[in-house]
Amino acid sequence: MARNRTMSYFPSRREPPRPAIDYKNHPVFSKRPRWRCEAHRIIFGNLTRAGRLFDLILIGVILASVVVVMLESVQDFNIRARGLLWTLEWVFTVLFTIEYGLRLISAERAGQYARSFFGIVDLLAVLPNFVGLLIPGGQALAVIRLLRVLRVFRVLKLAQFVGGERLLINALRSSAYKVAVFIVAVLVVVTLVGAAMYVIEGAEAGFSSIPRGVYWAIVTVTTVGFGDITPQTTVGQMLAALLMILGYGVIAVPTGIVTAEITGGRDARARAAMERLCLRCASSGHDPDARHCKHCGTELLE
Repeated sequence: MARNRTMSYFPSRREPPRPAIDYKNHPVFSKRPRWRCEAHRIIFGNLTRAGRLFDLILIGVILASVVVVMLESVQDFNIRARGLLWTLEWVFTVLFTIEYGLRLISAERAGQYARSFFGIVDLLAVLPNFVGLLIPGGQALAVIRLLRVLRVFRVLKLAQFVGGERLLINALRSSAYKVAVFIVAVLVVVTLVGAAMYVIEGAEAGFSSIPRGVYWAIVTVTTVGFGDITPQTTVGQMLAALLMILGYGVIAVPTGIVTAEITGGRDARARAAMERLCLRCASSGHDPDARHCKHCGTELLE
């Protein structure tokens, strides 16, 4: 029975402990007015119903503002509802400006927040309309607001999936050299083929220069095939067919390299997690994302 009580005391591995801020005894927030503390609790936190509601409303407003910017680029729709779209865009800009100001006022360290990733994105979400006053069309940059939807990972408690993002980034870094060597090899091939097509086909078929031939080779090997230039001779068509077949390998090889790195990284994480020992009961075999021992509930070291 005692063991069951101990197990129930500790949160599950998917719900790690998230201590709330003690605003009364906090070295920074204890010196601030109560409204600034409440603003911080709502804007930067999602442990309260008000905080989660604020984030969900914010995401809805962000999506609506991006839709408005996209509709402004549609000429027919812009002619019919230009005034409405202009008004909505400035309403969204004012709202985001107020929100950014509140974030600066309520942040624990305003400078640190302003230099953070989300702080820069929040600032860029405000600027497009003001830039549009100086540079025509600058308001189209407002689509960068879509980056703010990344907050959905925090709002919907999807933080456990962020580990997958790190795994992908590490795999891309590990495979960068191999992929770079492969790309260089492909560039050598398309350059040689482009030069050969310039000699074989000539300007009459559209291959007026070697760079033009290289352009055709890149379009062909990537299986895009615009069709603006096509070989006319039998030898040129045979070379084109070989390049098209090679294109499938161009797609498959980098994918296989990155996939192998992802698999290796995941296996390494699993092995490292299995080898972690609990300092209390010396048990092993824990899940990769486990934060507490599954036998005694003691916190595991990373």
